[in-house]
Amino acid sequence: MSNQKNDLINFLNLAADYLQDGHSRHSEVTVQEDKPDLPLAYLIDEDEEPVDSCDSRESLEVVAAEITACKACVLAETRTLAVPGEGSERPLVMVIGEGPGADEDRAGRPFVGRAGQLLDKMLASIGLFREENCFIANMVKCRPPGNRDPDPREMAACFSFLKRQILLLQPRLILCAGRVSAQSLLKTSQGINALRGKFVDLEVGEIVIPVLPTFHPSAILRDESLKRPAWEDLKLLKSHLDSFESNDKE
Repeated sequence: MSNQKNDLINFLNLAADYLQDGHSRHSEVTVQEDKPDLPLAYLIDEDEEPVDSCDSRESLEVVAAEITACKACVLAETRTLAVPGEGSERPLVMVIGEGPGADEDRAGRPFVGRAGQLLDKMLASIGLFREENCFIANMVKCRPPGNRDPDPREMAACFSFLKRQILLLQPRLILCAGRVSAQSLLKTSQGINALRGKFVDLEVGEIVIPVLPTFHPSAILRDESLKRPAWEDLKLLKSHLDSFESNDKE
């Protein structure tokens, strides 16, 4: 079907596509893991001072200014613009990817290329929007050359920024986009196929936030078979958001 070949998949219609197109698909998706022996940033915050609460002078603007001026790792030497992140200051969901790409490096904004356009459609399908109820960021704030995976030293240089952002935002849920961010944030060597589809609690300072890993939008653009499991992840995210809303009304 032509809409299945369209890179910018409209997730608003995705559920109907799978119910109506009559095309059989495997219920399980097996994806070869990229670099399974990637040296993960398990201990990227090991040498830092604990960050348990935010200074009264702390703000997203302060963190963004420090990110823009940061030269703590080699990525600062090749970046065009740092990409602190953007979105609501009181988000329901914080999306965390691995790092900026070429489009993001030029714009200084996260997820603005083809993968970002798909991410926006994915989020919109469950009522999430930038600036309204979602914040989007990355593990590293500068583009790794050639769009390679960020290495642990680079993630270590950025991790305190991310922790401060999480503490300031205090999102209800975190959506990890892709293997690198999920493995690093959750400190695990499990692949994205094993991690996706379930929540894992993440302790940040004195708060605990459920984290849901899913496929990176760029992986979905490369492999259409990932659309269905990604949609299942989105439905799971929405069900948790709905349960929060129900509890808030009680």
